[in-house]
Amino acid sequence: MAAHTPARDLFRAAYENRYTWDSDFPGYVADVELRQAEDIHTGKIQVNPDLSVEITNITDEAVQESLYTQMRDVITHRKYTPFEKAHGSSTFTLGKLDSSGSQEIVVAGDAMGSNYCVRDHQISLVSRVMGRMAFIIHHKQSLETGAGYISSKYSAVFRNPKTNEIIRQMEFEDTYEPIGNYYVMTRQLVRTHEQGQTTLIDIQFSNVKLLQPATV
Repeated sequence: MAAHTPARDLFRAAYENRYTWDSDFPGYVADVELRQAEDIHTGKIQVNPDLSVEITNITDEAVQESLYTQMRDVITHRKYTPFEKAHGSSTFTLGKLDSSGSQEIVVAGDAMGSNYCVRDHQISLVSRVMGRMAFIIHHKQSLETGAGYISSKYSAVFRNPKTNEIIRQMEFEDTYEPIGNYYVMTRQLVRTHEQGQTTLIDIQFSNVKLLQPATV
């Protein structure tokens, strides 16, 4: 186990302050509507207790695949992973502290070259390099659930790690509502800026119902 340091303790406190679903999470089903310009696609989504995702009744395969990928990214942040399992092999040191109170956390031993910033017990920035893509996510607004925070407004900038050229910029606005004992996304707005073009995708989830826990 890595030694405690101020940087490690600061990052761990923010990491463990995130809202995640517990081991009793039963999964849920919902109707989904995706709007992009004049195009409207409707279908159904099911998130299983193991957090796998099923999307049905969307006839456009590209839209279905895109929605599936987006939902997998969203649900990954609701999955609970113990800190030591996720970051136990990394070492953390304090970097710069900016005027807003955002503290840079420099990480060594992370396969994806991750670095972070922490402010007000929340992770305010994530920087990573994954193969031919580098990205920075800026956390801008959060929802306090009483059992941790959910990032509800954030942006992502994707760059070529060799040239630092901006490839794509995205802005997200996520809405979560309590369904039973769990907070579940009911809407996501995604604005994408790429090659001089801006697109807006509006994803809405309705008739959200938790699945019944399996009987033993």
